[in-house]
Amino acid sequence: MAKRDYYDILGVDKSASDADIKKAYRRLAMKHHPDRNKDDNDAEARFKEAREAYEVLKNAEKRSAYDRFGHDGLRGGPAGGGFGAEGFGDIFGDVFGDIFGGGRRGGSSQVFRGADLGYELRLDLEDAVAGDSVTIDVPTQVSCQTCSGSGAKKGSEPVKCTTCAGAGQVRMQQGFFSIQQTCPACKGAGTVIDDPCNDCHGRGRVSKTKKLSVKVPPGVDDGDRIRLSGEGEAGRNGGPAGDLYVEIRVNKHKLFDRDGADLSCEVPISMAVATLGGEVELPTLEGNVSLKIPDGTQSGKIFRLRGKGVTTVRDRRTGDLFARVLVETPVSLTAEQQALLRKFDESVKEGGDRHSPRAGGWLDSVKRFFERIG
Repeated sequence: MAKRDYYDILGVDKSASDADIKKAYRRLAMKHHPDRNKDDNDAEARFKEAREAYEVLKNAEKRSAYDRFGHDGLRGGPAGGGFGAEGFGDIFGDVFGDIFGGGRRGGSSQVFRGADLGYELRLDLEDAVAGDSVTIDVPTQVSCQTCSGSGAKKGSEPVKCTTCAGAGQVRMQQGFFSIQQTCPACKGAGTVIDDPCNDCHGRGRVSKTKKLSVKVPPGVDDGDRIRLSGEGEAGRNGGPAGDLYVEIRVNKHKLFDRDGADLSCEVPISMAVATLGGEVELPTLEGNVSLKIPDGTQSGKIFRLRGKGVTTVRDRRTGDLFARVLVETPVSLTAEQQALLRKFDESVKEGGDRHSPRAGGWLDSVKRFFERIG
């Protein structure tokens, strides 16, 4: 019986692109594969027919000969017409390898990038604002100098892994699916160490504490990260080193709290200064300044000092300083001081709401409240 036209088998035109041909074959392979059609005796024949057509049309040279001379131009037919472990495994990897991240990789072994590392750097607020250069000690994995990272003893070298034949991967056939996995014997390296290095014991890397200089830019804040490229762990099989991420942690300051570019602090003042007004000396990161307190200042009032804050790494504009005054209640008074204070309190009460407007207003609110519920 004459063979069917390959284009008809795949259901594509003669002008079909390679991608269209591949797509058509994938559809037929999924449809007619024997593992999915165990009760259909003709499924294997249809699958073989589609595969034979694809084997010819995916090859530019064979397709050209077929287009010119038909089946006779193939000189005995396409190779690989049989259906078995080798045939389907190869064609499956070629067509469906992209789905599973597989495909044939030749004989090259895998390389692995080194792991990224993290380091917590604690700074005082003054150093974070001004910037600094700090030397840190970082425990890491570096390439073994004795074996130059190969893992093999000096005078020897790694040998090709017999499990994966040096590919670094093995193919697992599970029914209809063929999946590539990292070789369990060589862990993807493609080679194994028969005579390991005495210093790194075949790992190609050794533990070491590196001293690194970290340039801290002015204005860094708590949680900011500085990336040192290539200062992480050494890679494997010639892979690049990872990076080191230095995370800034700013120590709590005794006077100031920071919110971005702004600073805030609490300033205790005496009852006399709050009542009569005056000036207090207020610290900033650039030195002391004088803060004028108007008479009648209440506890909790916030004063804003523009330009007395800090800058950030993202914005070089200087923030503000917010000073919250707290009126301090006198303690440990002498008998004379207590008597004077009582006399002063009686004098204030005689003035009524004029001297204590908040207290008078509060008492009025309390009186109205009880009148409503009475």
